[in-house]
Amino acid sequence: MKPVAGKSSLSDLVDMDDPRSVLAEVLRILRLISKDFDPRWVRAAYADMVRLFRGRYPGYQACNTEYHDIGHTTDTVLATVRLMHGASAKGRRFSGREIDLAVISAVFHDAGYIQAADDTEGTGAKYTAVHVDRSIDFAARYFRERGFPKDYPKISAAIMGCTGINVKISGIKFESGAIELLGKMLGAGDLLGQMAAANYLEKLLFLFYEFQEGRIPGFSDEFDLLKKTLDFYKVTRKRLAGDFGSVDRFMRPHFRSRWGLDRDLYDEAIRSHMTHLKELIRSHPDDYRRFLRQEGLSKKLRRIHGGRPGRVRA
Repeated sequence: MKPVAGKSSLSDLVDMDDPRSVLAEVLRILRLISKDFDPRWVRAAYADMVRLFRGRYPGYQACNTEYHDIGHTTDTVLATVRLMHGASAKGRRFSGREIDLAVISAVFHDAGYIQAADDTEGTGAKYTAVHVDRSIDFAARYFRERGFPKDYPKISAAIMGCTGINVKISGIKFESGAIELLGKMLGAGDLLGQMAAANYLEKLLFLFYEFQEGRIPGFSDEFDLLKKTLDFYKVTRKRLAGDFGSVDRFMRPHFRSRWGLDRDLYDEAIRSHMTHLKELIRSHPDDYRRFLRQEGLSKKLRRIHGGRPGRVRA
């Protein structure tokens, strides 16, 4: 395929602010993976995810976590499907069943942050430490209520389990080598999708408050989390190369085949973020918020959490 003129970054390819645009790209990629794939279940699950995050799913409130929002989920879904397509371009074949399981698992991988309608205390961030288990439980109920095959909940649980940041992949029992590969792709897609997002650095400020409510230790304030993100990047690189078996190598074949770009746009975006973050930490430790104003998120942050950088209460 010839390179697409003027397309040089992830944000040039798909409107990531529009879940419909993301779905359209996901479905197009799935057709590239398998011409015979029936997208009905993926399309329905995706629509239900949008309803869930927007507060239109029976029994649940709208998403109220600013970092783990619908944008993070759509970022993860698309990154995962791109990895699948990159592997397909290199000769790996996936059955329709495997595609359904992988994509629907990605769609609901953070459903655990959504509060039930009668859960009125705090926000979904209080479930940070247990959100993977809650997501698995939501997906299991969804599969049963929608009449999916009886083995889907168990297989999906293994795939979704790969998104746990401290989970050892070697300790997860997978049905097959293909399911293990797809689980690793979801785990990698979860990391790559969020870290390559155009608003990643600014959203990290919201992540601090999610960690604070979820009682995740190790971060004294917003700026401390920004500084430690550089170490998180190093940990992420090791996790991709180790536990996830370097599945990120499939990004470049995807962009080459789909867009005619012989590049890994995710790696480029993440490296650019880290370069900017290093300079921010070095040069603007006292006024870093002024340099994180993409899409008006800093204004929203000031409205929600006040004008001063937040600190953990004693």
